[in-house]
Amino acid sequence: YCLSSEATKPCLVLSFKGITLMLDCGLNMQSILSFMPMPVVPSAKFNSLSNWIPRDNHQDWQIEGELKECCGRVFVNSTPEFAPPLEKIIDFSEIDAILISNYTCMLALPFVTEGTGFKGIVYATEPTLQIGKFFMEELVEYIEQTPRATLARHWKELLHVLPSPLADALKPKSWKHLYSLAAVNSALSNIQLVGYDQKLDIYGALTVTPISSGYCLGSSNWLISCDHEKVAYVSGSSTLTTHPRPMEQQTLKHANVLILTGLTQTPTANPDTMLGELCMTV
Repeated sequence: YCLSSEATKPCLVLSFKGITLMLDCGLNMQSILSFMPMPVVPSAKFNSLSNWIPRDNHQDWQIEGELKECCGRVFVNSTPEFAPPLEKIIDFSEIDAILISNYTCMLALPFVTEGTGFKGIVYATEPTLQIGKFFMEELVEYIEQTPRATLARHWKELLHVLPSPLADALKPKSWKHLYSLAAVNSALSNIQLVGYDQKLDIYGALTVTPISSGYCLGSSNWLISCDHEKVAYVSGSSTLTTHPRPMEQQTLKHANVLILTGLTQTPTANPDTMLGELCMTV
């Protein structure tokens, strides 16, 4: 199952040998582009923007003040909402373990583990945990330091009369407000730290092993194996030599199934050369 609407923020669920694994839990942040900006310093310009109300609609009064018009576009005047992994496809309480590839793929973890009945274990490397923790804490702090007085919700019932791109929003009724700092700490307490090439037993049915992906500090791909079968999960990876530990490719060979996410085209400019030129200039 694929629970994410954004290819670069993967969240997959794999059922294998009676075990249910979640592969990453990325948070889709594209939805915040539909909301008014959140300036740290109060702005009179934002406060003076005119309300947008659809024409010839008997429900105009319901969304009064929820939508603002700025520079020819319509924005939601409310605290930003995010698109977490879809929760109606699978019951999160049935997930036995979550495998995290890197810190960019764990930002939706509190949506999965908190208040859902989740009782499994989350596996991640220590750099992934620490960097992801900083990222999540800063995100919560940024949202909380500029609170909005109103919480808009009626606009989601009138998508058919809203202008683009609001009218084209993907499943806005599933969007949620960001989690709290307490939820972050509770979610991170479920994480069990692992090291590269460490074999982890999942209820005696499967063995999962993190291997270096070369993408960032602590990033990993995952091998999921049983007696006679092997599944390789490849998330964000890099073969560049600028990373502290290169991508492990040898162990990916002879996999029965290869699951790929976060695919991009080969860059036209080599970052190694660009970094060299930068160092010579500075």
